Amino acid sequence: MRPIPTRARALTAAAAVSIVAGAGAVAVAGSASAAAGCRVDYAVNQWSSGFTANVTVTNLGDPISGGWNLKWAYAGNQTVTQGWSATVSQSGQNVTATNPSWAASLATNGTANFGFNANYSGTNAAPTSFSLNGVVCNGSVPSGSPSTSPSSSPSTSPSSSPSSSPSTSPSNPNPGTKADNPYAGAKGYVNPEWKAKAESVTGGSRVSNNPTAVWLDRIAAINGTTGSSSNGSMGVRDHLDAALAQGAGYIQFVIYNLPGRDCAALASNGELGPNELPRYKSEYIDPIAAIQGDAKYASLRIINIVEIDSLPNLVTNTSGQPGGTATCDTMKANGGYVQGIGYALQKLGALGNVYNYVDAAHHGWIGWDSNFGPTADIMLQAAQASGNVKNVHGFITNTANYSALREPFVQPTTTVNGQSVRQSKWVDWNQYTDELSFAQAFRNKLVSIGFDSGIGMLIDTSRNGWGGSGRPAAASTSTDVNTFVNESRIDRRIHAGNWCNQAGAGLGERPTAAPAAGIDAYVWVKPPGESDGSSTLIPNDEGKGFDRMCDPTYTGNARNGNSMSGALAGAPISGAWFPAQFAELMANAYPAL
Repeated sequence: MRPIPTRARALTAAAAVSIVAGAGAVAVAGSASAAAGCRVDYAVNQWSSGFTANVTVTNLGDPISGGWNLKWAYAGNQTVTQGWSATVSQSGQNVTATNPSWAASLATNGTANFGFNANYSGTNAAPTSFSLNGVVCNGSVPSGSPSTSPSSSPSTSPSSSPSSSPSTSPSNPNPGTKADNPYAGAKGYVNPEWKAKAESVTGGSRVSNNPTAVWLDRIAAINGTTGSSSNGSMGVRDHLDAALAQGAGYIQFVIYNLPGRDCAALASNGELGPNELPRYKSEYIDPIAAIQGDAKYASLRIINIVEIDSLPNLVTNTSGQPGGTATCDTMKANGGYVQGIGYALQKLGALGNVYNYVDAAHHGWIGWDSNFGPTADIMLQAAQASGNVKNVHGFITNTANYSALREPFVQPTTTVNGQSVRQSKWVDWNQYTDELSFAQAFRNKLVSIGFDSGIGMLIDTSRNGWGGSGRPAAASTSTDVNTFVNESRIDRRIHAGNWCNQAGAGLGERPTAAPAAGIDAYVWVKPPGESDGSSTLIPNDEGKGFDRMCDPTYTGNARNGNSMSGALAGAPISGAWFPAQFAELMANAYPAL
């Protein structure tokens, strides 16, 4: 899709500090003999007159059950203007953040994350001391305090300071030992439920041993479901146990249940309403983190694909954009996407064998300059909301999409009779024409704004092969730029904004580690044969609506240039098995089967 260009404020400076100050042994609410201790990670993005702060407080003492407040003071003229995930008030230079009503408790080693915007002039010095419920945070339980039992919560918060030692916990037995590329030299987990479905279609055994991701698209999927058309009976722990039994080196999960999920679509709407961030944290992310953090699975590299089709929507599908929606406006205003993803990254990133890859859309969505930079910026905000950008191991593009990996005959530099192919209706002035060049360029952009230089990219190649008789073997000889592009392009969709069960698509490159510079792997995150959405309205109890983009008779909207949808007929709800599509994907595979 190509929305109207938008602008985002450029961040001119960034800072992150971990606060360690002198300690005082003061009882925490709940017990006169409680052990007290805390740590605060304070990260700032600032510009000439203001800043956004993200604060993570970790309770290192006994559990807090009666509410909490965090206090600090500024040395300068910093003035808080807006806060989220806590009530942030200010009197002079003194600031107090008080727990929201839905998060009054803090378990031992539990964390609370909140943020705020503020103005300043002159120097924006970080606070030198914080206190939690009257206890000065020094990063440890004061000497002589009663010992405490470890919490079942796996949420130790990683420090924002590069020089700080990594956290350790029973669920993080080998901190600081994460592989640079978790796919390299490791055998991928084959989901037995997908394997069985693939082998139920003639010829499916040719590809059924490829690793695919397990989608956790609702709370019930964590423990497995019965009678569901889109989720299997195996839950997270079942899959992890099966991965151990297979001798797999890595397993992939899709974390996909944000409040107000996929705010610009209907087929993939979720079960949580726009204001249900507390449920997302406590009923969805926390249980997943607890299972993934079990020491039993420490030998597995657990790869999480974090929240597809979320952050880019805040750039391209809000008010003023073609097809902008009220739900996207709400999610931008309430911070649900940024704070939800920040929380997921924090909880899961604290585990020593877990690797988080954040969804980064695809070139046909954010390849224009007006979307490219602002999308990178909002991804940085979400990462910083986690307390440490290193909670992001990398990014993934083309998740569940169809964009061609390479377009050998249609590159942005290609000209036809003196005209750039960027002027064609298909390219529509996009800076990119294929997914590989886009992923590599977007990685460079992300590093340039503050992400770790070691981040890697993934590309979902499960359905972007575009083989078969329609695949061009050479460039067109036409001198008309539109004809040349249409006869030369690998991607055979009617419009690059079409995304639902696309007719003519084929399996793409098989899962492969380190296939190109900056690319950690080609992956099959969208299991081939699982539907993108139903062709007609199908009532269900999974929160999945009907989107006309999945209707083969639909004539389009502003986001796909008012083109036909290109969708296959007879499709079930998203995530459900669609054997006709799987057969077509095999027939049009490239490389061919």
